[in-house]
Amino acid sequence: MPKAKLQAITVGGSAAEVEVAFYDALQKGDVAQLMACWADEDDIVCVHPGGARLIGAGAIRAAFEALLSHGAVPVHLEHVQCVEALASSVHSVIERIEIDTPAGRHEAWVIATNVYHKTAQGWRMVAHHASPGTPHKPLPLTDGPAVLH
Repeated sequence: MPKAKLQAITVGGSAAEVEVAFYDALQKGDVAQLMACWADEDDIVCVHPGGARLIGAGAIRAAFEALLSHGAVPVHLEHVQCVEALASSVHSVIERIEIDTPAGRHEAWVIATNVYHKTAQGWRMVAHHASPGTPHKPLPLTDGPAVLH
């Protein structure tokens, strides 16, 4: 299968701006805009909540097309914690998703990690990994112990 070229997103010069465009695309149900946020690399990776690891633009696009075939995803960034280096940026985000059910509107909370690299085309997403959702808002971030064990 030939590698499809991605249409680059035309946003400013930061990983944060690409992240805003990514979540905006989810809220609008715009697969083209969403995929334009991703790097044009064979080894980009995405894990949806409770899902398998998807590798490559084709697999990622197919998963988002299936997800968005039911309509836009009302997801809101509630908190972003960034670790930045020269050509990479790792964002730990708390997402709030609104879900309408016959019993009314409910919220689900997802913790996701988004990884961005600075490419020749600018900042692009190279990984998105989302945890299974929970009906409870995650506890606030705290400073953990300096030692892992």
